Amino acid sequence: MEAEAMSQEQLIKKIVENVMEQLQDYDELKIPIGVSNRHVHVSRQDLDILYGKGYELTKKADLGQPGQFAANETVTVRGPKGEFQKVRILGPVRPQSQVEISLTDGFQLGVKAPVKESGQLDGTPGVTLVGPNGMVEMPRGTIVALRHIHMTPEQAQKIGLKDKDIVEVETYGERAGVLGNVLVRVSDKFALEMHVDIDEANACMLKNKDYVKIKR
Repeated sequence: MEAEAMSQEQLIKKIVENVMEQLQDYDELKIPIGVSNRHVHVSRQDLDILYGKGYELTKKADLGQPGQFAANETVTVRGPKGEFQKVRILGPVRPQSQVEISLTDGFQLGVKAPVKESGQLDGTPGVTLVGPNGMVEMPRGTIVALRHIHMTPEQAQKIGLKDKDIVEVETYGERAGVLGNVLVRVSDKFALEMHVDIDEANACMLKNKDYVKIKR
């Protein structure tokens, strides 16, 4: 009986140690911020119209996610009430075109873009894209991107999260706060980074490479 009691005590101790270790890892996961200004993703078909048949995007700078880049190419994004010129295209090309703006941008354009996960374009308004070679009337595809965290499967497993989980994130500094409804996106093609738009960044005084933590 004494040996059995000792065994149970050791088991409980081991479980507590594992839990504490996991919580420590969770607390120490510092997530760099990537601030997204308005930008455009284009399909192969739309790029052909905007810049000419067979045109290839040219890289201006790499982005935080592997294989993603800011292109030298820009377009005018035109809505019912206004427009933004020289809006940068992000590469590589995608299966469907998508415009990501802030809620404030939507007021100037005159569109009510919903908060959506990237690629979820049903029920979204369209805008007009104007390039040097042509114009694309998008029937849909304008969103305010749902704030989200990219991470690898190993990072997610270490802190007990999985793809599509929703978490809260703590920010720090003069305008520290808690951001809710943060989508977790997990893939071996990702690098650890949280994306917020310009409105969210300004509200919390965040800039690129600042760090945030997932709230326990």
